[in-house]
Amino acid sequence: MGTIPGADAYGIDVSIPAADVDELLAVTPADVEAPDALSFCRNVFVPLTTACRYTCTYCTYYDPPGQATLLDMDEIRSILETGVDAGCTEALFTFGDTPDDRYTEIHDQLAEWGYGSIHEYLRAACELALDVGLLPHSNPGDLTAEQLSTVADVNASMGVMLETTADVQAHGGPRAKNPGQRLNTIRAAGEAGVLFTTGLLVGIGEGWRDRAESLLAIRDLHERYGHIQEVIVQNVVPNERWKQESPSVETMRRVVAMARYCLPDDVSVQVPPNLSPTRELIDCGVDDLGGVSPVTDDHINPDYEWPALRELEDIAADAGLPLHERLPVYDRHLDLDAPGPSDGPRVPERARDAITADDEAGERYRRLLD
Repeated sequence: MGTIPGADAYGIDVSIPAADVDELLAVTPADVEAPDALSFCRNVFVPLTTACRYTCTYCTYYDPPGQATLLDMDEIRSILETGVDAGCTEALFTFGDTPDDRYTEIHDQLAEWGYGSIHEYLRAACELALDVGLLPHSNPGDLTAEQLSTVADVNASMGVMLETTADVQAHGGPRAKNPGQRLNTIRAAGEAGVLFTTGLLVGIGEGWRDRAESLLAIRDLHERYGHIQEVIVQNVVPNERWKQESPSVETMRRVVAMARYCLPDDVSVQVPPNLSPTRELIDCGVDDLGGVSPVTDDHINPDYEWPALRELEDIAADAGLPLHERLPVYDRHLDLDAPGPSDGPRVPERARDAITADDEAGERYRRLLD
């Protein structure tokens, strides 16, 4: 579809009827219902490298070439074991898009360690997480189908933020982020049956019609593949590289309501409690508070600390809702009594075996299941 930048290059054909856009633009918080409960996942954040081929103007995660770091396996193990000790169930692996394509030092270091790409290294890190007692959830940016196949079977779930289908200046520069690439990744995950997270980044220069079209594009891909577990509605926040203000509470309430109205019931709507005016968004249809780490920083937004579990409990209490800790795979996608192939998205065998294992980690996972 030619209206989305980069879509034609990747053969992306998503259905975004103008009537659906207009309907979604008319949605207000009064058109949706509050959730019955809130959930969250206890994770440990593992930033494999601070390198990225993009230079988005709102992002503090990436370091310039020559300054980016790459965690070695001993460092990764130490972080993972700290997470296990803190009762975490998810290992959240992140890094910038294909960093070894731009950063010679990263490429050379990986080669010295015996890895042909950052995705081979990610696979090894995910296998380590499973061995240590955590379920991997990787968010490694744009992925080709081949790159996805390298890591999909050692992840319980994966994700990439669509952010927006618009061509915004915040993505600009010689290495601009392309919405078509993001949609291609989401589609590749659907074709591979990977349970997936995506979302919107609000306030980076997109307009209301762009927000509606982004949500409808996500819905269209989910209707084809049934693989999207949750959609994050995240506001951009000021930092050392982004000096503009966050979107207003009124803006966020409306976008969250649009997401809840647009998406089917089997897709959760999530807001990050360390970045968003969460208490004022719950009644707009938020049912999940995302991954929260008791032991590591939010390395993508280091100026914004994760809330303690007590604060999550207070948020839920203020909304009059029960709070449920979950695995990186939502309960509704877990059918542990039905092994074998499936026509739809499925928890890979490695993660499934870890959840059902008769060991301390398996017991820890199963305690969170309904």
